[in-house]
Amino acid sequence: MKYNTYIFDLDGTLLDTLQDLANAVNYAMRQMNYPERTVDEVRRFIGNGIRMLIKRATPQDISQDDYDKTLAIFTAYYLDHIADFTKPYDGIIDVIKTLKENGCKVAVVSNKADEAAKKVVKDFFGDIFDLVVGKMDRFPSKPAPDSVLYVIETLGADKAKCVYSGDSEVDVQTAHNAGLPCVGVTWGNRDVSELIAAGAEYIAENPYEIIEKTK
Repeated sequence: MKYNTYIFDLDGTLLDTLQDLANAVNYAMRQMNYPERTVDEVRRFIGNGIRMLIKRATPQDISQDDYDKTLAIFTAYYLDHIADFTKPYDGIIDVIKTLKENGCKVAVVSNKADEAAKKVVKDFFGDIFDLVVGKMDRFPSKPAPDSVLYVIETLGADKAKCVYSGDSEVDVQTAHNAGLPCVGVTWGNRDVSELIAAGAEYIAENPYEIIEKTK
C-alpha cells in the first residue's frame, strides 16, 4: 500500500454525530431562551470544535458570561447524551479492521473535546485505534497541524507514508498544514464541491474508497 498510517477526523468521518450535537445545541438554546437551530444549520456550524459551534449557534450580541453559561450547559448535556443517536457510518468499521489487518497504523485527530472523543471512539470501536487525540489545551484546534504532527511523532510514523481523511474544508487544511495529502469523504457534513475546492487529493464516496483511492 502507498500509505501505512491513516489518520482520521471523527465527527462526520467515522461517526455520524450530527443528531446528538444538534439535540445538545438546542437543549442549551432552550435553557438560555435563545432561538433553536435546525439540524442543517448545526451541520454547517460543525468543524472547528465545540467553542466555535456554540459561538455560531448563539445570538451574536450575547455577553461573554452568557456564552460561557451556554457552553457549559451544552457540554454537560452532550456528555450525558453523547451516543443517543450517534453511530458509525456503514462500512467504516470494516475499513479500519482491513487497514489494521494490512499492518497499517490508524489514529483519530478531532476538534471534539479529548474526553468526549476518547469516550465515543472507545464505545464504538473498542481499542482498534493506535491513538486518539481530541481537543486539549496543549494543542491549538485544527486546522493547526500540531495534533496531527504529535500523532505522527508518537506513532513513529514516516510522514511520507501518512494520509489524513476528513469530511470538511477544515480537515483538508489540517492535512495540508501538516504536510499530508487528504482524503475528502462525502458522507459527512460538507458537500463534495467544497472538498474539491479546498484541494483534497482524493475523494471517497463511501468508506471502502478510502482504501481503494489510496492504494
